[in-house]
Amino acid sequence: MKPAITFLLLTLLTVEGAGRPLSTPHGAELAPVARQAYVRLTDWAKATGFEIKWLKQDETLQLNNHSSKVMLAVDSREAQINGVAVWLLFPLVVRNGAICLAQLDVDLTLRPLLSPPRARPGARIKAICLDPGHGGKDPGNRVGSNEEKQYTLLLAQELRTQLARAGFKVTLTRSTDAFIELPTRPELAKRRSADVFVSLHFNAADSGRASVQGSEVYCMTPVGASSTNARGEGASAGEFPGNRHNDLNLFLAYQMQKALTRNLAVEDRGVRRARFAVLRDAVMPAVLIEAGFMSHPAEGRKIFTSAYRQKMARAIVEGLLAYKRAVEPTT
Repeated sequence: MKPAITFLLLTLLTVEGAGRPLSTPHGAELAPVARQAYVRLTDWAKATGFEIKWLKQDETLQLNNHSSKVMLAVDSREAQINGVAVWLLFPLVVRNGAICLAQLDVDLTLRPLLSPPRARPGARIKAICLDPGHGGKDPGNRVGSNEEKQYTLLLAQELRTQLARAGFKVTLTRSTDAFIELPTRPELAKRRSADVFVSLHFNAADSGRASVQGSEVYCMTPVGASSTNARGEGASAGEFPGNRHNDLNLFLAYQMQKALTRNLAVEDRGVRRARFAVLRDAVMPAVLIEAGFMSHPAEGRKIFTSAYRQKMARAIVEGLLAYKRAVEPTT
């Protein structure tokens, strides 16, 4: 049986345990840990054709198969999938001497990234809605006289030009220094029949300004998991419209983060999950990009230049094109 098929069977046939281990046809036992169903990593690796080796005994390990490489850390949510940092929904844990991976991460983190999802039959990714963060009475982050709202709009305008050149139909939630309520932003994307929603932001650090830098991309937190943003909503937050496209959300965020880190050579702060309002209410695949830190002395100076924003826009276009190529149906 091909690894992709065994992977699918593993993820579809296992269910959360209720106080006792469950077995799949492949013999992978699910051990409930902290109210979450977990699968032994060795069983998952065997079913999906991965080989495991320790990079640092009992701390970090690497999984390889014919096409992918996954790096994981014990007692951590940090992971790396084919060279891109991705935050897991739950930490990798040790139970009864076995390394265990949360079933939700098998289903909603590893599967969508190792076996890219497809859009519905006949779907085409043509219309992009760009959402320049903040605006009007909401300046966003401030660094000296520089306000985030100004640079998100400048980036969106540059990105609109480059996306149109690449053949996309592009709309903006705001094209001036206007205040737009958060729920209105994904609603505008819905009204305009957008295929993808991209919210644009820049970060700022309260402390460690000389060291905190890099890009991070957020997508919607799945039901049953806690967010990885600083305000970290809990797992009991419920289901929202944004959860309709969990797999596509994650794959889009991954392609964006991959393109940003590789084209801009910035620190990889990872693909993360959050229940931000603009992600919660989006009815199409959606991401929120934190493209860099205005507060970092070097990175901030670059963000304030048009040449760097042009380069940043090219990276985002590349990420969207990679997403489009992967998820559009072939027939």
